[in-house]
Amino acid sequence: MKQSAGRGRRLGAAAALAASLALTACGANSADGGEEVTLTFWNNSTTPAWAAYWEEVTADFEAAHEGVTIDVVAISNEDIDGKLQTALAGGQAPDLFVQRGGGKMADMVEAGQLLDITDLVDSEVRESVAEGTFAPYTIDGSLYAMPTSFQPEGIYYSQELFDAAGITETPTTIAELSDAVAKLKESGTAPIALGAKDAWPAAHWYYQFVLRECSQETLESSLAELEFSDQCWVDAGDDLADFAGTEPFNSGFLTTSAQQGAGSSAGLVANHQAAMELMGTWDVGVIASLTPDEQPLPDLGWFPFPAVEGGEGDPTAIMGGVDGYSCSATAPAELCAEFLNFIMTKDNQEAYAEAFDMLPANRDAQGVIAAGPLADAMQAGNDAAYSQVWLDTSLGQNVGNALNVAVVDMLAGKGDAQGIVDAMAAAAAKE
Repeated sequence: MKQSAGRGRRLGAAAALAASLALTACGANSADGGEEVTLTFWNNSTTPAWAAYWEEVTADFEAAHEGVTIDVVAISNEDIDGKLQTALAGGQAPDLFVQRGGGKMADMVEAGQLLDITDLVDSEVRESVAEGTFAPYTIDGSLYAMPTSFQPEGIYYSQELFDAAGITETPTTIAELSDAVAKLKESGTAPIALGAKDAWPAAHWYYQFVLRECSQETLESSLAELEFSDQCWVDAGDDLADFAGTEPFNSGFLTTSAQQGAGSSAGLVANHQAAMELMGTWDVGVIASLTPDEQPLPDLGWFPFPAVEGGEGDPTAIMGGVDGYSCSATAPAELCAEFLNFIMTKDNQEAYAEAFDMLPANRDAQGVIAAGPLADAMQAGNDAAYSQVWLDTSLGQNVGNALNVAVVDMLAGKGDAQGIVDAMAAAAAKE
């Protein structure tokens, strides 16, 4: 990340923005003779490059808005949802916070905890972001979060370890993936890193089999109605059970974390101790932060989740998400929305893409994505028949958590495919 040059460009953008927009919320702009204002901002940006981006961009915003302070609090990805739910329920919500969307966001909207920013998004931002990218954060025509990146999920892999195992092509079917697993085991390499301790990484394998087994119509209907009677939901669990039976995952995967330290699943890939990991686009940056020199892994590649023979899902469909940020209902509305518009400028989105190794939501900034795993993921996302948001996000907190736990239980030998479906149905019955 070229911070010095980027800082100059963004500071210029901040000055221009300050000249063209007047803050009316809470009298925050001292030019209007108002008081000092502090915005609390919770995010899950705990790696050095991510934290540095927010430190810089908030400093630029503060420099252009005298009297405004943004208090940034970085919370681990595994902890932020719980802390946020507690804060929202207790009336102590931060002004700005990371937003997952789906059922979790719908619950916040129903509880009156989020600011409707529909009429507060700049026209320039509307023009630069595809309408479909806003969709995961839109409920009944109202927008409740600003999307900053989109994240098609796929399998990251080490080209060096593939070469050493004699794997000449990336797998396009589950049969080919199983063949690659066998070759990697023969070469003495753990084929797939999995951080099942955190539950959701293991559940993502089930999500992907669901995406391949269920038709789009069935999937959308099931998620909307919280009804899982179609056979494809069980078939997906059976697919995962069969695949897991080949022992493709690292030793101790049930107690391995996803993204914390060299021993995490991302760390195993970063240090060439495992060849593959199923993850979203943030994995590029996480892996880079865990290499010995904290630099991007030079041989890192990406391919989409393989096709499942006989599945009714479109093999080009992509599972993924949209990263974004919401303002709480109690935040100073125009000031909070202005910050969201500020981080969506072309310069700030380019810097975001560089710092986070992610795909920026602003299409004008996507030129910074060069050849490599992110470019491949972006192309797959652009070519996808459709995109499906993470299943636990779509299902909401209670059903989503029940799903994730049930998948881990099955992988631990304490359940089966039907048990996953039964767990979702039982949680849905309590909604």
